[in-house]
Amino acid sequence: MQKRITVRVIPRAKENSIIGTMHDNDIRVRLTAAPTDGEANKQLIKLLNKQWRIPKSCITIVAGTKSRTKIIELEI
Repeated sequence: MQKRITVRVIPRAKENSIIGTMHDNDIRVRLTAAPTDGEANKQLIKLLNKQWRIPKSCITIVAGTKSRTKIIELEI
């Protein structure tokens, strides 16, 4: 089963954390990585892996690899 979620990323934050949901059900995430060379994307997948205990191989960025708004696909 696959599920898609929208994630709003705030790069260069003080800590890695999931802030919560916004009014349109997007998830807001703070990341310490800069948005260069895909580092923020790697850190996002690592954070979701740790918080939700989903294998990294089951988390895919479907759209928005170069944007702050990303669509993530989870294979559950």
